[in-house]
Amino acid sequence: MARKTLGLLSLMTGLASLIIMHAYGESVPVTTPFSSGRADHFHEKVRQMQEFKASFSRRDLAAAATPGYAPAPSPQVTSGPRVYGVISYGADPTGKSDSTEAILKALSDAFNGPREGSLMEGISNLGGAEIHLEGGNYLISKPLRLPDAGVGNLMIHGGTLRASDDFPTDGYLIDLSASKSSSSYNYEYITLKDLMFDSNYRGGAISVINSLRTSIDNCYIARFTSNGILVQSGHETYIRNSFLGQHITAGGDPGERNFTGTAINLMGNDNAVTDVVIFSAAVGIMVSGQANTFSGVHCYNKATGFGGTGIYLKLPGNTQTRIVNSYMDYTGIVAEDPVQLHISSSFFLGDAFIVLKSINGVAKGVNIVDNLFSGKNNGVEIVKLDQSNGAFKQIDQVFVDRNTVQGMNTRATVARASMQGNGTSWTVDFSSILLFPNLIKHVQYSFSASGSSFPNHALRNVSENRVVIESDVAVPASVFVTVDQGVTS
Repeated sequence: MARKTLGLLSLMTGLASLIIMHAYGESVPVTTPFSSGRADHFHEKVRQMQEFKASFSRRDLAAAATPGYAPAPSPQVTSGPRVYGVISYGADPTGKSDSTEAILKALSDAFNGPREGSLMEGISNLGGAEIHLEGGNYLISKPLRLPDAGVGNLMIHGGTLRASDDFPTDGYLIDLSASKSSSSYNYEYITLKDLMFDSNYRGGAISVINSLRTSIDNCYIARFTSNGILVQSGHETYIRNSFLGQHITAGGDPGERNFTGTAINLMGNDNAVTDVVIFSAAVGIMVSGQANTFSGVHCYNKATGFGGTGIYLKLPGNTQTRIVNSYMDYTGIVAEDPVQLHISSSFFLGDAFIVLKSINGVAKGVNIVDNLFSGKNNGVEIVKLDQSNGAFKQIDQVFVDRNTVQGMNTRATVARASMQGNGTSWTVDFSSILLFPNLIKHVQYSFSASGSSFPNHALRNVSENRVVIESDVAVPASVFVTVDQGVTS
């Protein structure tokens, strides 16, 4: 019985092999007298046998593979920005060898990569291409410039650039300048982010020339000798969340008297500096362009007592500058012939003060209001006039008022005072408070007499910042006076 069973099994296996062989033959024609329904059934059985044999083939391949081996995934194409990692171009992230040419090659490839329409006329859109420094520290021997002008939407980020000992002393580590451009601007929407610049006392860090909508974000800039950041022509360069210092220090540096250079030099219009710390330089921010704004700026560069300036507004007659919510730490603000200048909600520490400097004798549309001044009782005035080049002659809409002062002398264009006396004349002296000498254009007063008399009284004189009020009869009286220098006819 066992032999019969074994024989039957061998016969069935042989038939199955025959069917499989036919099923995997090359175009085996099917000629059968069966009806079409039975022919369909036969083809279905053949298909099932093909799947059955294929399952054995897959098992054989899996068994032959090395244990633990996982095939590499297929490359996936993404639609994100193009990223050019500088290490793959040969840049040395340890900073031991020169990486200038490698980074320039990455910039060239990004510049010559696919472009997606345009931004401003003449500015090609690089589509958000990124030059990724990959967290390295790179030695640079000459300025990093784009191959040519006329591109936008490019980011350089994520590492440190350090000038070599032979870097040109008049150069900048990243130089966004060009000799010619088909657009009215060299570049548009270039972003420099998450970078440290070490100029190695060989020049500056960033130069932005005639560019539009440049962003400098979260950068640390140190050891410059000329400018940390230079912005010239163009407009809308935004500098934010960054730290700048010629020397790496945190205040009280014994060499502070010798600090030189300018942290930020704005020679263009419509720029903004926000949430920026300037911890060493002779000048924190030099401004010679219009319509710039500063917010959340902390200057503790070279102290005023050592000849330093926090913010210097060097554009006589066209200031158009707003400084708000900032911190002037032992260094102050100088404004030449200020016209449309607003300084408010800021803190001046360590006898830091504001200077209005006469060039052509003009001061118009100036608001210095709602600030805090804290000094050391050295008799320093919160606002000073520099009239070494001539007196201020055109004064209109200048308001210095509502400032909170401690340990310094208050100066204002609006003052209030009162006095009591028994007589026919009351003189109220505002010369120790009013900012401009011999200038009172508006007076309000009240005269309160006691007793039975009802005198006539009048304002008689306002010269030398003194107000004189007289009555026609002697009476005991109290006089309350408010004066204003801010408006001229």
